[in-house]
Amino acid sequence: MTLDPRTPVIVGAGQYLHRADDLDDALEPAALMERAALAACADAGLDGPPPADAVRVVNVIGWRYRNAPRFLAERLGITDAELGQSANGGNSPQGLVNRTSLDIAAGNVDVAVLAGAEAFRTYMRARKQGVTLEWPKADDDDNPVQLGDELDMNHPAERERGIVMPVQVYPMFETALRAAAGRTVEEHQQHLGKLWSDLSHVAAGNPYAWIREPKSPEEIITVGPRNRMVGFPYPKLMNSNSDVDMGAALIMCSVEAARRMNIDEDLWVFPQSGTDCREHNYMSERDSFTRTPAVELGGRRVLELADTTIDEVELIDLYSCFPSAVQLGAQSLGIDLDRQWSRTGGLAFAGGPWNNYPMHAIATVVGELREKRDATGLVWANGGYATKHSFGVYAATPPANGYRHEQPQDEIDALPKRSVAMGDDAAGSVDIEAYSVMFSREGEPETALASCLLNDGRRAWGSSNDPSIAAAMCDGEWVGVTVQLDAEGTVKI
Repeated sequence: MTLDPRTPVIVGAGQYLHRADDLDDALEPAALMERAALAACADAGLDGPPPADAVRVVNVIGWRYRNAPRFLAERLGITDAELGQSANGGNSPQGLVNRTSLDIAAGNVDVAVLAGAEAFRTYMRARKQGVTLEWPKADDDDNPVQLGDELDMNHPAERERGIVMPVQVYPMFETALRAAAGRTVEEHQQHLGKLWSDLSHVAAGNPYAWIREPKSPEEIITVGPRNRMVGFPYPKLMNSNSDVDMGAALIMCSVEAARRMNIDEDLWVFPQSGTDCREHNYMSERDSFTRTPAVELGGRRVLELADTTIDEVELIDLYSCFPSAVQLGAQSLGIDLDRQWSRTGGLAFAGGPWNNYPMHAIATVVGELREKRDATGLVWANGGYATKHSFGVYAATPPANGYRHEQPQDEIDALPKRSVAMGDDAAGSVDIEAYSVMFSREGEPETALASCLLNDGRRAWGSSNDPSIAAAMCDGEWVGVTVQLDAEGTVKI
């Protein structure tokens, strides 16, 4: 078929890990991005950086550059390019690919460098040692083009109880999923151990994974000094590993530009379709903690746009910050978790560089599609509390109907929302819907957190700093148990 010269294509993918011995040989995030971008250029068969008219960077968490794409562009010697930076969220790398694909197809961008990196391992080591890092920052008025809007994801009721971190929320989703599955705590831990052991074995075969030692299910679930409980029921090995220094990059361009740069067509991988959407902003307003309707709708739509089905997709990477995210995503997409659902080893083992993990997933899928030219790949990227979702379908063959993209947000916004009770309105008898217990670094149960339902269906949040209550809620099943909330949101048993 005749290929539209504006068809977007990925021609290069690069990943880079840096295991610094100490702070003297550590690399800042822009340097990690540079290494990954140069690897992507070499992967495309280029002698150096391409004549890019856009440099787009995933928002960096561990160092506030203000204008991170400027520092990357300067390192690569790229001038007169749009300098763009994503909003926060693990959905943003796939979202950047979707946006760049649309811009290329529309003729607004010809060649783009997409990159992201974190040096959080180095950043935290410096803090512990009391060392001030001499990494650059742009002037206050030097701002990149903002690609995507920031989203307020914390309801006042959640903030009031201090429930503002994914490490607190995803374990709550897990207890809700466990109760819905009808498993005991022990049975469900065995289920999670197998799930995450499989993930570690994928990482063992990934040369760009941070942790490449496969773990047995028992190692995953056994709590000890090197695998302390973080937020019940998740010990450390079930949490995203942000203690990494790593970067990834993609070279995207139009077919016309790829030919102009004489890039071998065997290296071309085509974005087929993309969708971007989100659940209700606040988890307080979601109908259920055991379903992700935006994943159901966004995932179904991206497959329809690519004229394929989930059973026909051979290469899948599900966002895997915590086990509950994987289970919610797989359930919503119709994926049997007995099949391979990660291409990298996930955020626990391949590495969880905050917002940028999906860039590594996409780079990995690009390499695999070059080897399996008849295969199709799907990447699901997730941000917030299973809140923001971005999907991409990829193949080594061009899309029959050109790149297609949708944002089915209106349909999701029309779905039911729960009302939220606070203060005196929430006081009284409530049923626990989902819960977690946060542990101290010394391994002691510290704070119990619970999402509760009132008799009228409204949701209320509760917590307790009573160690005896925190400890009690680590024993047996508490979903469905009736407790008391006072006007301050304190759980009373």
